[in-house]
Amino acid sequence: MDVMPSLDPGSPRVRFGAELRRLREAAQLSQAAVAARLGCTQTQVSRLEKATRTPSKSDAERLDRLFGTPDGVSFTRLFQRIAAPPGGPVWFRSWVEEIEPTARILRSWDPLLIPGLLQTEAYARHLFSRGPQITCDEVEQRVEARMQRQRILDRENPPMCLVLIDEGVLRRQIGDSELMRKQLGHLLESAHRPTVSVQVVDSECVAGLAGAFMIAEFANGEPDVVHADSPTQGHITTDCDLVSAIWKHYEAIRL
Repeated sequence: MDVMPSLDPGSPRVRFGAELRRLREAAQLSQAAVAARLGCTQTQVSRLEKATRTPSKSDAERLDRLFGTPDGVSFTRLFQRIAAPPGGPVWFRSWVEEIEPTARILRSWDPLLIPGLLQTEAYARHLFSRGPQITCDEVEQRVEARMQRQRILDRENPPMCLVLIDEGVLRRQIGDSELMRKQLGHLLESAHRPTVSVQVVDSECVAGLAGAFMIAEFANGEPDVVHADSPTQGHITTDCDLVSAIWKHYEAIRL
C-alpha cells in the first residue's frame, strides 16, 4: 500500500486544492466536468485537489473564469504564491514539494558543504546571510524553508537518505568554532538514525569535482530524478542519459 507524504495544511498548494474541491462541490460539478474545462484528465483534477500535482498558470486562470472569485478566492493569486514560495527559488520548488517528499531513497553528494537536509539552523543561516544583496527577511525565509524541508526525515515513513560528503567539508569552518562544533555534532547524531547513512569521501577522490548532485529513487518502477547544482541554478531531470551519467559519478565517488 502506498503511503502518501504528509502535506503542510497551510501551504498554497494545499489551499489551492481545498478551494478547488469546495467550489466544485458547491457548484455541483464532477471532477470530470472540471477536467473538461481545464483541458486535462479527471485524474489530474483529483491530484490537484489532493495537492499531489502542482497547478499550472493556465489551470489557475481557467478556474478563475469558471468559478469567479467568490469570498475573495483567486486561483491566480494562489498560483503566484505557489510559483514563488518564500525561502527558495522557483526552479527548486518541484524538488522540495514533489520529488523529495515522495522519494523512497535520496542519495546525495556534496564536495563543499554539509547537505541541506542535515544542516543546523545556525549553519544554514550563516550560509544564506553571506549571499550577495540578500536582506535579513530573505535570510530568515530561506532558513525557515530549509528547516521545513528537513521535516521529511521525521515522518513516520521517511525516505532513506544516503549522503556522501568530501572530508574537507568537515574541516571547512562555516561561522565560528562553536557553530561548527554543533553542526558536526548534529551530523553525527543524524548518522545514527536508521534511515540516514553518512559516508565521508577521501579528499583525493576526483570523480565528484564536477559538483554537487542528488538522486531521488521511487517505488513502483518510476524513473529516477536527478538534481545537479550549478553556481546560479540547479538542473532537475529524468533524462535517461543524464541520470545514468550521474549514477556513474555517484558509484565512482562511493567506491
